[in-house]
Amino acid sequence: MRIGIDCRTILSPALGEKAGVGHYTYYLVKYLLKADQRNQYVLFFDHRVASTQEFKRKNVKIVRFPYSEYKRYLPFAYSHLFVSQILNRERLDLFHAPANVVPLQYKRPCVVTVHDLAIYQHPEWFPNKQDFSIKILVPKSLHKAKQIIAVSQSTANDVHRQFGIEHQRINVVYEGHEPNPVPKKLAARQIIKKFHLSEDFFLYIGTLEPRKNIAGLIAAFDTLVSKRPRRFKNVQLVLAGAKGFRFEDNYLAIQTVKAGSVRYLGYVTPKEKLALLALTKAFVFPSLYEGFGLPVVEAMACGTPVITSRVSSLPEVVGKAALLINPNKPQTLMKAIDQCLNQNTRKRYGRLGKQQAKQFTWQRCVEQTLAVYEKALH
Repeated sequence: MRIGIDCRTILSPALGEKAGVGHYTYYLVKYLLKADQRNQYVLFFDHRVASTQEFKRKNVKIVRFPYSEYKRYLPFAYSHLFVSQILNRERLDLFHAPANVVPLQYKRPCVVTVHDLAIYQHPEWFPNKQDFSIKILVPKSLHKAKQIIAVSQSTANDVHRQFGIEHQRINVVYEGHEPNPVPKKLAARQIIKKFHLSEDFFLYIGTLEPRKNIAGLIAAFDTLVSKRPRRFKNVQLVLAGAKGFRFEDNYLAIQTVKAGSVRYLGYVTPKEKLALLALTKAFVFPSLYEGFGLPVVEAMACGTPVITSRVSSLPEVVGKAALLINPNKPQTLMKAIDQCLNQNTRKRYGRLGKQQAKQFTWQRCVEQTLAVYEKALH
């Protein structure tokens, strides 16, 4: 097969360290090329990509979409006419769009990955309503696709309900995670000593945006500190990650709590993230909606106890290996945080989580993705 993959979300190898579609595409391509020397691959990159050196193989052709003034002044024409022309020129057997959308003028067989449908279910969480994309581009792309990859059964169910697409065309292929050695506690403390954190802390890592329910987490933690001052003396809630849409709401919430009990660190490096996960009492992820939930998989893989929501894909991903809460009922979150001050509870969920995380590998993701490619052409 001659397979094309849209790699425009990979602008830098550093994206492999980050979340989102760029992260998924980077690792999917990296492991596909390791596993498959039989098929020919054409990888399509944006003209701004820093380097494509690591993707070069005998069975790989690299295509950079050239810069065009159309991209600046007529982005629709660029994305759907200009890009389609270049794709069609390559005479692919199959094209994989890893981010929901296939260029409108592309007519050959394709596979589309859907990560989540949050914008359909909760448009209020997004600064830009993206009307044309959600009303025209995504539905057309999914109906055009020979096969669809959904990153969880929850997302597969959402695709079926939202677009009426038959289940036979929707394939659940979980994302993987890149295993990294977790530092010992002494080394971890050295790595994060610049943050001057308390010995005991609970941790959230991810974008600070409405769907992550950060304001609810801060309020629940603040209530615990107020109601149980002796038990939660010197215990902190630590937030790390990029500022997302309506970050100011979270910033205001932080200002209302007891001084020093909630810390926002901003972006942390991969090394700092692993050190924080090694030292925290528990990783707290009370999201209101996820398509997959990579942060909880990464935390479980580190042997870190996880507290997360009983909504969308999260129960499916964590199984019985995490404390599940109702994100709309603060008392359930408070109870789970309180439970994780107990060492036996932490040991139990740390052990269960490490085992659960083993099923989410990029090797398995690639194996199942290749099976979807075959299915799309037969």
